[in-house]
Amino acid sequence: MSPAAIQTRLLALGYDLGPAQVDGVWGRRSIAALKAFQETHRLHPDGIASRATLALLFPDEPAPMPVPVWFAEAQRLQGTAEASGATSNPVILAWAKALGGVAARFYRNDATPWCGLFAAHCLGATLPDEPLPANPLSALAWAEFGRALPAGRVGAVCVFRRTGGGHVGFYAGEDEAALHVLGGNQSDRVGLTRIAKARLVGVRWPATAPAPAPGGVRVLAARGALSTDEA
Repeated sequence: MSPAAIQTRLLALGYDLGPAQVDGVWGRRSIAALKAFQETHRLHPDGIASRATLALLFPDEPAPMPVPVWFAEAQRLQGTAEASGATSNPVILAWAKALGGVAARFYRNDATPWCGLFAAHCLGATLPDEPLPANPLSALAWAEFGRALPAGRVGAVCVFRRTGGGHVGFYAGEDEAALHVLGGNQSDRVGLTRIAKARLVGVRWPATAPAPAPGGVRVLAARGALSTDEA
C-alpha cells in the first residue's frame, strides 16, 4: 500500500495532512495523522502502517500488504543522481543538512560516497523516533543498526563489504547468487543493483518498526551483471 493511497484515505476520513495533502511523501504530518487514526481505533499509536492499521483504514478491500514506509521513500527517489562536473545535486545535500550532526558537518558534495546518507534519509524522514548510527555516512556502521534479521525481507537494511570500505542499501529481492538492492550511490544514482551474497555483512531491521512477517524472502530473476564497487 503506497503512502499516497494511505494519505488519500486519511484525508477522506477528515484527518489533517497539512498544506501538501496527498504528495506521496511520508513525513511528520502523515505520521501524526496516522497516529490520530490509530488512537481513535485503539491501536498502538506508532504512526506505522501495519497490517492491522491498514485493515481498519481499508475495511472493504482485501487485506493489503504493507510496504515499509522507508522503502516506499527509497522507491520514490529512484533516479535521483549526482550532478555532473563540479556542482552537486542540492537534493542530496539537503538530506545531509536535514539529518544534522556528523552528516551536516562533513557532507559537502555528492562526489563523497552517499549510500549511508541515502539510507539515513529514508529511515530518518519516515521513522523519526528510530535511532540512526552515530555516523550514518559510514556504510559499515549500519551493521549495528536496529535489530538483526536471519534473512532478507523487503525494506531490510543490507550491509556489504567492498574494497576500501562498505556499502548499504535496502533489500528488494534476491536470486541464487545475489541480493537485489535498492540504494543510493549505485552507478552514481538511486537505483537497483545486484550484489553478491558473499559480500553480505548483515541484514538489519528498524528497532521501532513492527517485525516483518515470516516467509518474506522475495525471489527474482538473475538479470544484469553483479556490482563490484558501489562508490
